[in-house]
Amino acid sequence: MMIDRQSLLATGQWVDLPCGLKTHYIDVPSSGSAANTVVFVHGSGPGASGWSNFQANVKPFADAGNRVVVYDLPGYGDTDKPTDAIYTLDYFVTHLRDLLDHLGIEKATLVGNSLGGAISLGFTLASPHRVEKLILMATGGVEERETYFAMSGIQAMMAYPMGSPSFTREVLGTLLERLVYDKRHVTDQLITQRWHILQKQNAQVLATMQIPNLKSRLKEITCPVLAFWGREDQFCPVSGALTLQTECTQVKVVTLSQCGHWVMVEHPEMFNRESLEFIASKHHGAR
Repeated sequence: MMIDRQSLLATGQWVDLPCGLKTHYIDVPSSGSAANTVVFVHGSGPGASGWSNFQANVKPFADAGNRVVVYDLPGYGDTDKPTDAIYTLDYFVTHLRDLLDHLGIEKATLVGNSLGGAISLGFTLASPHRVEKLILMATGGVEERETYFAMSGIQAMMAYPMGSPSFTREVLGTLLERLVYDKRHVTDQLITQRWHILQKQNAQVLATMQIPNLKSRLKEITCPVLAFWGREDQFCPVSGALTLQTECTQVKVVTLSQCGHWVMVEHPEMFNRESLEFIASKHHGAR
């Protein structure tokens, strides 16, 4: 059964999790016999949400017969945004664990972009028995903090704290253009989506975010990994692709020219095809 995008948006739900956060998520039941579960974990940034990151991917993954969950991280989307929390990796990982427990998901493939990639790595290291496979796009958590903060995209974004009067809709559009190589992907619809969410955000999540460098622990990850990276990424250096290739035990890394931070937005057909083949494959040797 094919699912239209409006129906997907209408399935949004909220739940109060044990970690104390009211959380927004979309849960699309499996329509296939394989019953694979895929959980999308979005990235950071002004106006970020699960749907704005993955709206070109959720439907194809669901149409392929997978159960698909896309949710909003703490501090983002329509999930709670506490102003007194310290947004550590453990904080995000605990939130994801509580959501999966609530949904009765014992094991899933995690699909993480940027911050969402770091959370996916952190969750896998904490609960390896609960992760079937990992799909990562320009993942965070594989460099030192100083390396990320030296990137031109992050420097530009940090110049406009969320909630600042100087953070106009035009500024948002300019910052979003840094996420892609081809600016046509930053549509008025996308800017409107992110602008709506941005009005609810506060600076606490970026001001207190603490994501460690997990490079030394990547060899502990034994599940198959598929990773994507754009050569023109202004937020997470493409050197991270080599780190994954070198440190992970079962990994395939796809690097793309003329692509920025959002592989799944700029090249959705390729990303969806490669990812769905990876999920469906029973072969665990990704190298």
